[in-house]
Amino acid sequence: MTIHSTEVRQKALTLLRNGTKGADVARRLNVPRGTISYWLHIDRSKRGECPGAQNPSCYRCDGTALDEPAYAYLLGLYLGDGHISQCSAHRAPSLMITLDDAWPGIQDEAEAALRKVFPDNATCRVRRTGCHNIKLYSKHLVCYFPQHGPGRKHERRIALESWQQKIVDAHPWQFVRGLIHSDGCRLTNWTTRIVSGERKRYEYPRYWFTNVSDDIRRLYTDTLDALGITWTHCTRAGKPYNISVARRASVDLMDAHVGPKY
Repeated sequence: MTIHSTEVRQKALTLLRNGTKGADVARRLNVPRGTISYWLHIDRSKRGECPGAQNPSCYRCDGTALDEPAYAYLLGLYLGDGHISQCSAHRAPSLMITLDDAWPGIQDEAEAALRKVFPDNATCRVRRTGCHNIKLYSKHLVCYFPQHGPGRKHERRIALESWQQKIVDAHPWQFVRGLIHSDGCRLTNWTTRIVSGERKRYEYPRYWFTNVSDDIRRLYTDTLDALGITWTHCTRAGKPYNISVARRASVDLMDAHVGPKY
């Protein structure tokens, strides 16, 4: 986590108060867009201008309670299939988590997690071909997901802030579950062996996680390491985007805490 000086923060606030857009401030000062948004929220909160100042609703701005297990799961989903965007038709940005219709149980679990983390906000589902966008509007989304920024996730640095890492450390299985439910799966592999001169086929379960971002894969494997899960890095067609868990003891642990998609 990069620590920015008080001078840089004050420069950012001065520019923001003078009407400079957050994205322009981020580029000018070389500070993540999410950090700039968070500084703006805190500044507005101190001056009584932050959305929700009269009815506190933000864990970071207002110190409201946070359902940490639900947040850890939601963070995993966001890093995999989530996206924050701003539409001119709405005052608040939206969070969309795109989930395949083949797994309706995961769509239900994702929506339940959103309601626990944002209890004062309504959720909705938008139908798309073969999938649904699980969606929510909130002016505090960048507070909860400071990894938001311009461009695709794999094209920029993704790192957890210290408060997020503490939550992941306290609820690692929920974080892993969210990552698997977004960009992973449980599948059955097979191989053959010669036994007593006869070739026999053997099948075994494997957990598979695929993500183009080196940083997101590292967050996943660091959490697996902390849980004592054995994993391997698999390269296919020259692309090292896959993480495999195939050792029986590790698969048994994953089955106990994650399980197949549903």
